[in-house]
Amino acid sequence: MSDILKTYREVVRQALKEKRGYKNDLAVPRISKIVLSMGIGTKMDKDAMPEAKDHLTALSGQLPLVCKSKKNISNFKLRKDMPVGLMVTLRGARMYQFYSKLVYNTLPRVRDFRGISKKGFDGRGNYNFGIQDITVFPEIDLDKVKRHFGLNITIVTTAKTNEEAYDLLHMLHMPFGS
Repeated sequence: MSDILKTYREVVRQALKEKRGYKNDLAVPRISKIVLSMGIGTKMDKDAMPEAKDHLTALSGQLPLVCKSKKNISNFKLRKDMPVGLMVTLRGARMYQFYSKLVYNTLPRVRDFRGISKKGFDGRGNYNFGIQDITVFPEIDLDKVKRHFGLNITIVTTAKTNEEAYDLLHMLHMPFGS
């Protein structure tokens, strides 16, 4: 069992019940999934997509879904069904493993890190933030990196408000800035 899941079950769930007054364990907010997405764009050369796919596979432990464009946009030289991004949805054990790696290993490796913004909540209890360069992850082999990609991370919770989600993530050691 992951250390984050163990912390949630033993400490966080009870603390949230006391703080928010939940009567049932199932009413307490929890993380339901983590979505990793990466935009590749249309200007990159043809080797960019396989490289990004390899990096995202190494990060997540599963094969990413290729996202394709939905319509033609001539100003961007974009045609319908052109690959423009990658996406992975993590649930269960892989989700907790990734969250633990993100909080304890990756975010502290970011240069001049002062915490992540509290403004990434969407109003429904989900949290979004981006990482400028994926080379901060320990799984990425720096010798194989030809292009630098960014990564968008969405943490989807069962919380109904931003305050509930903030309390949950803060208690799960998410390093929010001041």
